[in-house]
Amino acid sequence: MEKSNPNKINKVVLAYSGGLDTSVIITWLKEKYGCQVIAFCADLGQGEDLEEVAEKAKKTGASKVVISDLREVFAKEYIFPMLRANAVYEGTYLLGTAIARPLIAKKQMEIAKKYGAEGVSHGATGKGNDQVRFELSYFSIDPDIKIIAPWRDWAFESRSDLMAYAKRHKIPVTATIKKPYSIDSNLFHTSYEGGILENPWTEPPESMFMMTTSPERAPEKPAVIDIGFREGNPVSIDGKRYSPGKLIVELNRIGGSHGIGRVDLVENRYVGMKSRGVYETPGGTILHVAHRAVESLTLDREVLHLRDSLISQYAEIIYYGYWFSPERELLQTLFDRAQEGVTGVARLKLYKGSLTLLGRKAPRSLYSKAISTFEKDTCYVQKDAEGFIRLNALRLKLPALSRTKVKGSRAKGK
Repeated sequence: MEKSNPNKINKVVLAYSGGLDTSVIITWLKEKYGCQVIAFCADLGQGEDLEEVAEKAKKTGASKVVISDLREVFAKEYIFPMLRANAVYEGTYLLGTAIARPLIAKKQMEIAKKYGAEGVSHGATGKGNDQVRFELSYFSIDPDIKIIAPWRDWAFESRSDLMAYAKRHKIPVTATIKKPYSIDSNLFHTSYEGGILENPWTEPPESMFMMTTSPERAPEKPAVIDIGFREGNPVSIDGKRYSPGKLIVELNRIGGSHGIGRVDLVENRYVGMKSRGVYETPGGTILHVAHRAVESLTLDREVLHLRDSLISQYAEIIYYGYWFSPERELLQTLFDRAQEGVTGVARLKLYKGSLTLLGRKAPRSLYSKAISTFEKDTCYVQKDAEGFIRLNALRLKLPALSRTKVKGSRAKGK
């Protein structure tokens, strides 16, 4: 009797976007492994017709296509926790791509378990961050899962090679030699990299942007909006309540029309190289500024400073792909505890790419006009500040006193 091969892969779940890479991967997986390929399409609010994408996957050779609407889960359980932490990577990037990967990977693993797939696959390159983000997430869920990363295995060396392969196999793709840059879009942002953007001196073409109007073409009249928060989470726009996903969509619409949220940066990838990326995050940019404004009223000074000292580490954890790590969960618990009193409203003005804070208010505000006023008050005794300064100056006085003592000794020695 012939023994079964424990390394044989009969079924693979592919994180499928319908783009060049994953379209080629379906055919390549079938050729190399002789396996069934289940194409998994995650609806993260990228605005595509996923039924059309699913049809394309079937025509390309997928044995089954699974579409999951993850928009509200994405907003509530991934984007909002990150916003509560004010996470920004290298001072600029709001982590729109990075935060989507653990959710895709988690759902992909659920599908693999449901349909008895031995392996999972993705279209991330061997040079990028996404391969790390996907695979760390896979392993945190099932340490024994088989992972197929075609970019680290196949003979293709460029996207031009993929386009040639797609042409030979009559695989429909949207990328062209003239427009080879990569686009990744979801509810929170759109990112662009590769192709003409690989030269950091080259200005991104205006025709590239999908979510934002150029500041020059934005309305001449500014927009003023109020963003309401409850325990660190945004819940309303101008007093109207929205679900997490719909709130982000609405702020993308408002912010995008005024040219808010464009970022062009050269970032440090986890694998060690620098990469140029261009991002659009209109709603996220508004929420970040508004959230900070409400926190300025409601967070204790030392709590705020301690939390801020940990933001870069938290942002790196997400950027590097450790969403399901114990350190991220520990920091999240700390940050969320600090958010319990962050309830209030921030008022912002949007005008031709600029975002200006106009005001903020909170029912549990720690700000007291009676204490901070420059006018006469009965709460703060200004004379007390003299002793406060003297005590805090003591350690600064000691070196000067020591130097004076040494100089005096030397003078006597003469």
